Amino acid sequence: MNIVFVEPNFPRNQREFARALHEVGATVFAVGETPWEWLDEQLQSWIGHYYQVGSVTDVDQLRTAVEHFQSIAWIDGMEATIEAHTLPAAIVREALGIPGTSVRTTWLCRDKPAMKEALRAAGVPTAVSAAAHQLDDLRDFVDEHGYPVILKPRDGAGAAGTVRVDNYRELVDAAASFGGAESIAIEEFVEGHEGFYDTLSVDGAIAIDFASHYYPGVLEAMRTRWISPQFIATNRVDSAPFYGELRALGERVNEVLGIQTAPTHMEYFVSPKGLRFSEIGARPPGVGCWDLYAAGNEMDIYRAWADAIVHHHVWHVPSRRYAAGIIALRPDRDGTITSIDGIDEINHRYGEWVIDAHLPIGSATQPVAAGYMANAWIRMRHNDFDVLREMLDDVGRTVQVHAE
Repeated sequence: MNIVFVEPNFPRNQREFARALHEVGATVFAVGETPWEWLDEQLQSWIGHYYQVGSVTDVDQLRTAVEHFQSIAWIDGMEATIEAHTLPAAIVREALGIPGTSVRTTWLCRDKPAMKEALRAAGVPTAVSAAAHQLDDLRDFVDEHGYPVILKPRDGAGAAGTVRVDNYRELVDAAASFGGAESIAIEEFVEGHEGFYDTLSVDGAIAIDFASHYYPGVLEAMRTRWISPQFIATNRVDSAPFYGELRALGERVNEVLGIQTAPTHMEYFVSPKGLRFSEIGARPPGVGCWDLYAAGNEMDIYRAWADAIVHHHVWHVPSRRYAAGIIALRPDRDGTITSIDGIDEINHRYGEWVIDAHLPIGSATQPVAAGYMANAWIRMRHNDFDVLREMLDDVGRTVQVHAE
């Protein structure tokens, strides 16, 4: 089977998708922005054909690359696993008659107001939201629904560009920060615990799934330097009653949006009003989350994905042996990371449970809003979710990242 894969080189874990496709028997036709000679030999060995473009998000360039591949061989599928790449890939795929996630489904998984309108119409509980084209639209929304509200790009990923607004002055300032955007999304702020539910579906049915929890919620985590935020993938998804409700929600969302054979990343809230859908992407989660799933469930999740794409079957069964999580360790100021205290203590206490760590002494700091893997981080696993959370809390108290 011949599969086009979009951008195999960046970010780092993209190579694992190319590797997995190759290992399950596919010929990989890769489109990327990096010159072929800059790819390492291992990555090159997994790629059968390569076409460099200036931008993989440029539909015309992407189409030219795929048309070149079609002049060489029959193309059976085309996959993109980065949020910004999914819609250009869907447009090209549909235009050239290649099977895969439709433009409509991809667009609904990108455009937040349209996404929530479709789900509300199907009876899925979501936050009240709307598309706003001007300040008057924002004002009308808060007149009806009140503060606080959330403003975000219509097609943003995660918390990127998301702003909480508590009064009219903040509303005006936040609206101005979106610059020349034709429209943005506004929605009610939902109080409650925040997490995410990730699936891999085959022909419309969920084959494997995973559930994770944020501590604290993403918006607070990405705005507050002193917090060492974490998220943990639970190993209780087959046993605790709550996850049955979450699974039912995920199945309904995937059904309404037309997910067939694809991974999904769905955010949710547990609010005083019950379980509420937040948003979804037709792609895997970011920030190395699939690597946590692999470590916690003793499986090659990338190969499971490749089996779904190539063979329309998933043979892997998650072990649910470990909960696995990451804690982000923020520098105390912007500058250059000069030292990291407390690592020896953590290794002495929990060394057997550490999966890996990134401790970039000597590197320039990245903004807090850049995410969980922007600066230092540690990933750990344990067979008891509650114990793992206590361990990660201890890491946050003990490890201090200093910058100058």
